[in-house]
Amino acid sequence: MSVENTAMVDGLGASSRGLRSGFVDVALRERNFLLLLGLMFFVAGATYDVPKVAMWVGFAIAAYSAVANDSVQTLGTFIASNQGRPWWHLWLWIGGVFLVTMTYSWITYDGDVSYQRLAAKGFATAPTQFHFLHIAAPIFLLILTRLRMPVSTTFLLLSAFATTGSSIWKVTLKSISGYGIAFVCAVVVWFVLGDWMKRTFRGAAHPAWRAGQWITTALLWSVWLMQDAANVAVYLPRQLSGWEFAAFSGTIFLGLGLLFRMGGERVQQVVDEKNDVTDVRAATVIDFIYAVILYVFKFVSKMPMSTTWVFVGLLAGRELAMAVRNSGKEERTFKHAAMLIGKDLLYVTIGFVVALVLAGIINPAVAEALLG
Repeated sequence: MSVENTAMVDGLGASSRGLRSGFVDVALRERNFLLLLGLMFFVAGATYDVPKVAMWVGFAIAAYSAVANDSVQTLGTFIASNQGRPWWHLWLWIGGVFLVTMTYSWITYDGDVSYQRLAAKGFATAPTQFHFLHIAAPIFLLILTRLRMPVSTTFLLLSAFATTGSSIWKVTLKSISGYGIAFVCAVVVWFVLGDWMKRTFRGAAHPAWRAGQWITTALLWSVWLMQDAANVAVYLPRQLSGWEFAAFSGTIFLGLGLLFRMGGERVQQVVDEKNDVTDVRAATVIDFIYAVILYVFKFVSKMPMSTTWVFVGLLAGRELAMAVRNSGKEERTFKHAAMLIGKDLLYVTIGFVVALVLAGIINPAVAEALLG
């Protein structure tokens, strides 16, 4: 056999071994994930009728599953555009912002870490008893995250604890309006400035853009926490003691480290498949506009809302405007953009329906509101 043929055979063999190794790694990860799910369901079943234990078990599961799913909104572009940096650099920055933001709320609002989102009517009373599905709900969120669905944690977690049916409709109305406003804002911004961005955002980005992105991401992450910390704090007392606050903040801080170590959960694909998001300049613009929208909604009312719907609306409007103006680097067609928009909207709608079904089973107030 010639040297060339021998090299070709060796190359094919190496490629085949690499492919098999990849399949083995995937299979091991899936097996470990299924074992983790089984353990979580077992712990949920064993602790749900012991309220003082159940609230911390529910919180711990919700903390990781919520951050893993919702991270795509606030940290997705940050992760995508900083893939060359050590993961722990990103973790310490984002984790530090988390600790500062939560500490401010805890001090300012007398032990409340939700920025008074849980003081809204229908959510002001901390749970004293738990249904099995209260604890298991975030496990379903973890499963949907594994399926790459950007599900609204507000609907999936908060709905089950609402004490009035009307509060669910108020959360729904605020969330849908958020999608519409974000969609329109994105269409206007990228329709007007898309061509300019395409011409300007070429070559290597100036180092100032990198610094700007880290600052903008910190702002967005902080504003997002002001809205969505309620989704995991709902399991806990409305005023946390010093030790309770340390457990709350420490659990999420370590969970963030695990998330960055993995490079984002599978739902990260929702961001990665969009136009130009790995460009630090585009990522900075997206994060800034998203932060402004969430900050405005923070003052509209104390009622919680789905930030997932706002984020999906923002990406949808951006993708549509870039397709119409051919202003993206990949110059995607209107049809392709419409398919991405439809898929994301379908996923958040599926999550919405699943959340309402679970909430209706768990919570009589929600069931009455849904069935009349």
